[in-house]
Amino acid sequence: MVTETKTTASPAQVESRKLIVSWLVIVALLVFAMIVLGGVTRLTNSGLSMTDWKPISGWLPPLSEEAWTAEFERYKAFPEYQLVNKGMSLGDFKGIYAFEFAHRVLGRVIGLAFFIPFLLFLIFGKIRGPLVPRLAILFVLGGLQGGMGWFMVKSGLVDDPDVSHYRLTAHLALASLIFSVILWTIFDLVRPGYEGIRAAHRNVRRWSYFVLILIALQILIGGFVAGLNAGFIYTDWPLMGGNFLPEDMFHMAPAYLNFLENPGAIQFVHRIVAYAVAIACVFLYLISRRQDVSYTIRLGVVCLLVAVGLQVILGILTLLYVVPVSLGALHQAGGMIVLAIGVFVAHELYVEERGQKETGQLAS
Repeated sequence: MVTETKTTASPAQVESRKLIVSWLVIVALLVFAMIVLGGVTRLTNSGLSMTDWKPISGWLPPLSEEAWTAEFERYKAFPEYQLVNKGMSLGDFKGIYAFEFAHRVLGRVIGLAFFIPFLLFLIFGKIRGPLVPRLAILFVLGGLQGGMGWFMVKSGLVDDPDVSHYRLTAHLALASLIFSVILWTIFDLVRPGYEGIRAAHRNVRRWSYFVLILIALQILIGGFVAGLNAGFIYTDWPLMGGNFLPEDMFHMAPAYLNFLENPGAIQFVHRIVAYAVAIACVFLYLISRRQDVSYTIRLGVVCLLVAVGLQVILGILTLLYVVPVSLGALHQAGGMIVLAIGVFVAHELYVEERGQKETGQLAS
């Protein structure tokens, strides 16, 4: 069943909506780049190279050899140099510093790219209604993300020269949330009305939401894998050290601690959840094929299935080649692409559900 529900908008409103969408797409791309660069920073062990946080004045790197030497001497006072990089040259230090510096500067660029247009759009009346608090909350979340990043770095500037995997995962989770909310907002603006609504069945919607939850869970587990360097052990596949279960699966007590702090157990869970995501996507595809869903949703489900399949293959290759920076970064990017497609499919089904409720056409 298709119900035509027209929503009218003035030419000025349509132009404003296009402008806001273009702006948010740029911000979303910057956030995507930020997440991938964060993965590179982790893989190159660059995150602890900057030992202080200057959110306002930290736009420029050291500009003289004396400034570089002073920065390097500051780094030498911390455990990462003393326990991991003892004897590192100034040139090598500049290499790792560059990644962390680029990561922090990109964060500032994103803040300005969001705040300045947001302020101008408010002043000129381009943004109205419920979109205002949503975008304001996004800006606050972005500020919190900067603070979370420094909170994470501080955990590696003490006795153990590595950041807390709990804080790293929280940092990744907040970045993924910001990315998802921006995308959801874009999709809301691109489809503000309910034109050509179909009576999509509840099981399709529920499976799409379930898949999105699994994807989010897998991203969180991926944060644990990265934080504990769990990808560098058990680099065979499909087994782990020749076994289905890693030998050290339950060597921590109490048992639940293995799923929070045991690298072998966490890598095993990451593998299992990857299979679960893939299987759930296959079920979503099969269910949607049997239901009267729109072409857009059908295409989104196919794209999601393909993206998840490629991500699984990429994850296996990343393991087999012992997490080179190139494959690790691609795997991080692939996770965000899977998340973006999952958000799109869930949004389309949510819009249809909401439209059906408003028109009294909700299917059983």
